[in-house]
Amino acid sequence: MLTLNPGTTVLQSPNSARPNISFHFNIFPPFSTVKFALRSHYASPRASFSMLKAKRREEDISSQPFDIDMDDEYDDDNEGYEARSGFRGREEEKNYDKDPEFAEILGSCLDDPEKARSKMEDRLRKKRNKILHTKTGSGTPMKVTFNKFDFSNSYIWFEFYNTPLEKDISLICDTIRSWHIIGRLGGCNSMNMQLSQSPLEKRPSYDAIQGANVNPTTFYNIGDLEVQDNLARIWVDIGTTEPLILDVLINALTQISSDYIGIKQLVFGGSELENWKESLTTEDAGYSVHRI
Repeated sequence: MLTLNPGTTVLQSPNSARPNISFHFNIFPPFSTVKFALRSHYASPRASFSMLKAKRREEDISSQPFDIDMDDEYDDDNEGYEARSGFRGREEEKNYDKDPEFAEILGSCLDDPEKARSKMEDRLRKKRNKILHTKTGSGTPMKVTFNKFDFSNSYIWFEFYNTPLEKDISLICDTIRSWHIIGRLGGCNSMNMQLSQSPLEKRPSYDAIQGANVNPTTFYNIGDLEVQDNLARIWVDIGTTEPLILDVLINALTQISSDYIGIKQLVFGGSELENWKESLTTEDAGYSVHRI
């Protein structure tokens, strides 16, 4: 320990406040605290320093971050300071210069709430087209036809009004993928429809034994989605002759056609569709394959 007693005389009023300041240096994590205390006396003030020897003196002190802990009486004068993490300036306030209309509405909320509400409603009416998104599908119902459809080996054909975008193809693929998973797990078994066939006035009940004894239905296999311009097709092997599984797909595609991408017609079965060319197998010609 090193103690210094300077002999110089310091003139200080006996009634002056005696600040107590403590500095905590995190120069080196394993080191102790360095304290600096000032004590005022009439004649000979004494300054005392206590410090433990550092283990790594070769490091540059000025390049190391340090923390300072101060007494509560000094906190009011150091707003914006965050203890043990260095100095942090005040967070920048949100700038509403880019939208003065919104700033005016916020400013009048306390003074005149009714006026602010009226301005907000008027703002919503003007910008409703950017807030409410209109449907991008078709108002014309999707046409559904069957052309010698075989549940175990057939194509399902799609004809769109326009060439589908990447997001449209992704939506169609996700829908078919979900349809295949539900069918493969036996979720579309019309032989076990206990709840939908029960009377509405009675409390629903389910017979587990009856449900377990029903012949299962399984979606065997499915191919990739092939796209040529505004046409698409996918090969399926449903296996079991189960019309309910087709109803599920038709209902989903009907909603997609109405809300997102217009589907002109959906054809089950058949080895070809008008304008579909088997020779087109390159992306330059408008052909693409999407894995289900």
